[in-house]
Amino acid sequence: LPQGPRMLNITEKGKAGKIQLPREIFRSLSSQTVRVVVTVLNIQRLGMFEEVNQTGQVLDDTVVGIMVGETSISGLQDPMQLTFAHGQLPHGITPQCVFWDPSKGQAGGWNSSGCVMQLGDKGTICSCDHLTFFTLLLNPALDRSTAQALMTVATAGCGVAMAFSIFTIAFCIFLRCRFRSEETLCINLGLHVNLMGSLLLLNLAFLLNSGLSSGTQPGTCKVLAGLTHYCLLCCFTWMALEGCHLYRLFVKVLGTYIHHYLLKLCLVGWGFPTLVVGVAGVIGSYGEYSIQTVDHQVIAHLCWITSKYLLVHYITNCGYFGLIILFNMAVFGVVTQKSCCLQGTGAVQGDRKAWKVALVVVGLFCLLGATWVLAFLTHDTSSVPMLYLFTILNSLQGIFIFIWLVILYYPKTRETAGSLSHIIRHDKTVTVSQ
Repeated sequence: LPQGPRMLNITEKGKAGKIQLPREIFRSLSSQTVRVVVTVLNIQRLGMFEEVNQTGQVLDDTVVGIMVGETSISGLQDPMQLTFAHGQLPHGITPQCVFWDPSKGQAGGWNSSGCVMQLGDKGTICSCDHLTFFTLLLNPALDRSTAQALMTVATAGCGVAMAFSIFTIAFCIFLRCRFRSEETLCINLGLHVNLMGSLLLLNLAFLLNSGLSSGTQPGTCKVLAGLTHYCLLCCFTWMALEGCHLYRLFVKVLGTYIHHYLLKLCLVGWGFPTLVVGVAGVIGSYGEYSIQTVDHQVIAHLCWITSKYLLVHYITNCGYFGLIILFNMAVFGVVTQKSCCLQGTGAVQGDRKAWKVALVVVGLFCLLGATWVLAFLTHDTSSVPMLYLFTILNSLQGIFIFIWLVILYYPKTRETAGSLSHIIRHDKTVTVSQ
């Protein structure tokens, strides 16, 4: 494979890439005369293969196209090997073998499925089970110093979040004791106590995980991984129950009394994650998970779902939370619309504290989900700014919740409760969660 571009960046002069095609291709075409076409393109000059929101850089702006005959070749048992020759990669860069997928997004994009990368002394070897246009994508990697800084921020944030979670739980318990006659208020505070309890346990599990994961016994690491996973699922589940409760209070017609309502929510909030973690533990999903740099230096040890069972992570964490956030955003829209209708029909006159309470609570509820949405933007170690933003915002959750609840219920708690009671009596079909 000759050098295509003239402007050399990382590729060393005098070195060339190499293509090795398997015999499987030619055996199927033994009775035909075919042409093997290798195309080397400089995409900077041509303005081609531009992916929307691309974070990585194409090696030397070079894309290599490989075609044998006029038919599309895929599903090779013996993969094709394409060697990209380059010198020493810059610090903080991790290579990725990718091909151009026209079906990705609206205008196409880079895809790595079917390709395996192997770092060599003189370059990077990409083994792929199909033929198309390939390149080596250089993604910014998470280095040791950045990882240590993130761990420091996360550890400090977890400590602060735990302290304010305890303050918030104590404050909610105090209000429940003071206003026992307000059933709706007591149920709301009970939900908040459980949500804050799940956040408290999640922060505690993370601190234990980051502090005890290195050098622990395999059995202990599995237990610690299961505990962390359980606390995370409890946090997600209580967010969903908050959304269900908001829907029931704002949308559902009154009169459907549920016996031991809060107790049943607790069975779901704390029981359902137990079933999920139990199944994941039976199939052996938990163990040591290592975060590595491009040169295979381990920068962090965690007790979590192992790399072999990443599908469990995608289903139980990403998929589960994705459904929850979609539902919560739908509830947010419905609750906002109902609140505006209350305001427009004069349900809240003069003193608008009930409207403010509803708006602040729904905003808080939305924020709890929105901060976790950032986790979808930190799918790998190339999103360092998002990692920082995700770590900082989630570390401040306990502070946000504590401040907002104090503003809502103190010092004029009786006045707030009275305003809410007025709304419930005024409109028999709608009530307010706070």
